[in-house]
Amino acid sequence: MNDFVIARCQMGMSMFFHIVFAAVGIALPLMMCLSEWLWHKTGHKEYEELAKRWAKGTAILFAVGAVSGTVLSFELGLLWPGFMRFSGEIIGPAFALEGIAFFTEAIFLGIYLYGWDKVPRKAHLFSGVMVAFSGAMSALFVCLANGWMNTPAGFRLENGKPVDIDPVKALLNQAGVPEAIHMLIAAYAATAFAVAGIHALLLLKNKKNLFHRRALALALCLGGAMAMIQPISGDVMAQLTARVQPVKLAAMEAHYETAAGAPIDIAGIIKIPKVLSLLAFHDHNAVVKGLNDFPKEDWPNVPLIHICFQIMVGCGILMMAVSLWASIHFFKTKELQDSDIFLKAVALVSPLGFIAIETGWMVTEVGRQPWIVQNILRTSTSVTPMPGLAYTFVLFTLLYIFLALIVVFLVFRQIAKSPLIVESDVVADKQS
Repeated sequence: MNDFVIARCQMGMSMFFHIVFAAVGIALPLMMCLSEWLWHKTGHKEYEELAKRWAKGTAILFAVGAVSGTVLSFELGLLWPGFMRFSGEIIGPAFALEGIAFFTEAIFLGIYLYGWDKVPRKAHLFSGVMVAFSGAMSALFVCLANGWMNTPAGFRLENGKPVDIDPVKALLNQAGVPEAIHMLIAAYAATAFAVAGIHALLLLKNKKNLFHRRALALALCLGGAMAMIQPISGDVMAQLTARVQPVKLAAMEAHYETAAGAPIDIAGIIKIPKVLSLLAFHDHNAVVKGLNDFPKEDWPNVPLIHICFQIMVGCGILMMAVSLWASIHFFKTKELQDSDIFLKAVALVSPLGFIAIETGWMVTEVGRQPWIVQNILRTSTSVTPMPGLAYTFVLFTLLYIFLALIVVFLVFRQIAKSPLIVESDVVADKQS
């Protein structure tokens, strides 16, 4: 492999690991706050224990995410100096705001972790809300910067250089906010389903454990709600892609010939007439451009993008199906669905949210290639001329594997300490 390919692989590998840490760091604080709020509202000790456990998980992921995110930031400048030279003045404010959100999150996370019984209950819960809010804001500002790479704005080109720079217009680019909403919903859904899967497995061993029952119910409520509304965000993203990145849309659907009433291809087996036109433009007779209308040197990796897109959609559909199953059962019985087959289904789909996030980012980033800034700056002209990138690629890969192993070890330690709380314990506590 040449250094250009290695640089892309290193950046992709770093994003592959970091996005998991980041997604959990976004969503787990919200679950932590919801659990504490339920403890205040109901007085059930299980929710207090859940809040404390999820707070520790948040701290672990925050620390690891800070390391992986710092590495990613350095790689952006060291591997792609041409990109930073061109765009630094334009999207620099987005990264500065992300830094402010990061430090705000760190401050309030410290208060939350060490403020139990030391600050008033409302103040403690507020600190948790600020952790969740700051995490979401960090994601927002990063996605605004990434959205700018897909729909550049806030400047004009003069002799190949950006002039008349307006950072506010750059932040408010067409793709930024829709991309941020899509990512936030995905993070909440993926993390909640992963948590639900862990507690579902533990409930298979003891269905009377109220700690795991409360955790599963709360996680399914959040994850299920997010999985159900994600298609709305996806529809907005699809229409935006059709308008501003038609070659990416064509690659996502492996659509080669321009056609009115274009069909959608499902797994290369089923073609449904006119559905692609309907989804992309809300008009079943709309014309959808095919890949053959674009120069081949401007094509992304079509098989990879097409497969990743189909995996992402498939994961989302399966998560929605389990969410509907749980919802229908609850509305009929007003109880948590806890049959063995349901708990096993939750455990099976629990990793799909993160698979969807990984494949979704592949579609977003690889689908933009060969451009690092859409239709303005090519990735190949932005890479560092420094040789020997294979060594740093191996070094950083080992670093991320090490961080992942630490996370797995620490998380499993937390799971192993799960308390055994059964209904008889709660009754005895109330009587005392």
